[in-house]
Amino acid sequence: QVQLVESGGGLVQAGGSLSLSCAASGGTFSRYTTAWFRQAPGKERDFVAVIAWSAITQYADSVKGRFTVSRDNAKNMMYLQMNSLKPEDTAIYYCAVSSYYNTRYYDPSLYAYWGQGTQVTVSS
Repeated sequence: QVQLVESGGGLVQAGGSLSLSCAASGGTFSRYTTAWFRQAPGKERDFVAVIAWSAITQYADSVKGRFTVSRDNAKNMMYLQMNSLKPEDTAIYYCAVSSYYNTRYYDPSLYAYWGQGTQVTVSS
């Protein structure tokens, strides 16, 4: 069983930055694929970024060049640095963990464990 806890969300003006963290416990973190998803009110949960155990990263087109995902296996932590934030980035951000990495890395059903989410609000 893996437990995930996100932190770092908040309110920021457009153009600003926020850094999210995800602390993991249980399991062998270094072997997992870890990802960030987000869900805006009334919308589906969307892929944001993934970093595999091999350090391969992928990003949603909407955040490429603005967001950076990273992980520290020694600390069982994953991070999401968000720059140049836009109002459309407003959502609850979730971290997720999977034992697999494949071409469906953007599919929420690939991930067995989820955090409770942290709210990010970007004002215009």
